[in-house]
Amino acid sequence: MPNFETIDYAVRDRVAEITMRRAPVNAINHALIDDILAAYGLARDDGGVRAVILTSAFDNAFSAGMDLEMIRGGSGLELRRFLEKLYFGMHDLQYRMGKPTIAALTGPARAAGVTLAVSCDVLIAGEQATLGYPEIDVGLIPAMHFVHLPRQIGRHKAFELLFSGQPIPAVEAERRGLVNRVVPEGRVIDEARALAREFAEKSPVVMRLARDAFMRANDFEYRRAIENTVETICNIIATDDAREGLDAFNEKRKPNW
Repeated sequence: MPNFETIDYAVRDRVAEITMRRAPVNAINHALIDDILAAYGLARDDGGVRAVILTSAFDNAFSAGMDLEMIRGGSGLELRRFLEKLYFGMHDLQYRMGKPTIAALTGPARAAGVTLAVSCDVLIAGEQATLGYPEIDVGLIPAMHFVHLPRQIGRHKAFELLFSGQPIPAVEAERRGLVNRVVPEGRVIDEARALAREFAEKSPVVMRLARDAFMRANDFEYRRAIENTVETICNIIATDDAREGLDAFNEKRKPNW
């Protein structure tokens, strides 16, 4: 088994649990996404694993999103290298996982943290969790969610969330179909484990074949659409406003667009 730097990986009751633990808020850098992808690969290839849970070791955050310090001052090519892992690498692993995946949101998810969550098949969130897309506030865009979110909650509400940067509470996200279940604080991982065990009771052969069919039926040319938005965000990162937004975030001040 790999020596993971930023996650814990364990298999219990035929369920693989991937627990992010990059303090303080699971900001996603190359190390964290590499560890998650490696863990997904382990779970996919383990015949004893019937379901997968992605969660956080912290109650205050599922993931705060991309580590902005990682891309501050960087180039579009450097950002593309990261996004190819976050979008395409994770999509390919999830697409061919052959087993149900569950995101257990113990706290808020932001930006790329929402990407980690919605890439799973099922989302379970605590009552105090929120989901948000604050990239617009630092001069960036939430590329994947331009594709995903309008299909989930409708074009107009998606536009409001993506272009205002305001988060959506878990209860509203459940009502709009973005989250499967909202449970009391402290019960998130228990609920995820119970559902994962339920999935694990099904025929693994039927589950794999049926999930593959489900993924094919609902892909909607995902990769092509994401490639278009990745191209846009890589162009945006080279603009003066993107540099100003990242500098202002780092310096804890209002950007001067």
